[in-house]
Amino acid sequence: MSKTVLFALTSHSTLGDTGRSTGFYVPEVAHPAAVFAAAGYDIAFVSVSGGAPPQDGVKPDDDVVAGFLADPTVAGHLDQTPTADELDPADYDVLFLAGGHGTMWDFPEAKELAQLAADIYEQGGVVAAVCHGPAGLVNVRLNDGRYLVEGKNISSFTNEEEAAVGLTDVVPFLLETQLLARGAKHTKGPNFSTYAVADGRLVTGQNPASATEVATLAVAALAG
Repeated sequence: MSKTVLFALTSHSTLGDTGRSTGFYVPEVAHPAAVFAAAGYDIAFVSVSGGAPPQDGVKPDDDVVAGFLADPTVAGHLDQTPTADELDPADYDVLFLAGGHGTMWDFPEAKELAQLAADIYEQGGVVAAVCHGPAGLVNVRLNDGRYLVEGKNISSFTNEEEAAVGLTDVVPFLLETQLLARGAKHTKGPNFSTYAVADGRLVTGQNPASATEVATLAVAALAG
């Protein structure tokens, strides 16, 4: 029986009051999806509000992204994503919280998505997140009431990287700071370099460059 990875995507499309658009960062889905597909996984999607989530980060010279978006099956699923409350956690082996700045606005308060993450984790699945995707972890509590990230080694887009892209005063909170406040042990590499960490079945990465490594570690974590 094949395994399934569920990519969680933001539905938020505006970058604060900058007048710029945002959404889920497509390379952080396309490149990991290639890793999961090569490992024999089925690919599925969920978004905070359902329907067609806003996209960001598409660059014309990224052949992996181009192929991903051109896949008619992918395109069909991305056009009609379900919401978390419509899904059965037993159907998924890995939850992959993709980044994009939009996650900073809607992931933390997405209670059904947080419950789905907790359920997949507690049934023995892997929860993975990259870049701003760990915004979806800040309010995930396990059955014993503890935060999922408490005491665990994790990574995310860093405070230094947020400053480097000029958005420290635009995002509603600083992700690294919030994860630390939840009791996480935040680890990181140099700005915009590949950095990912697995702590048991929780796998996280720092930035877009880390997305493929997060997928590789997630496959390994599930294999045990």
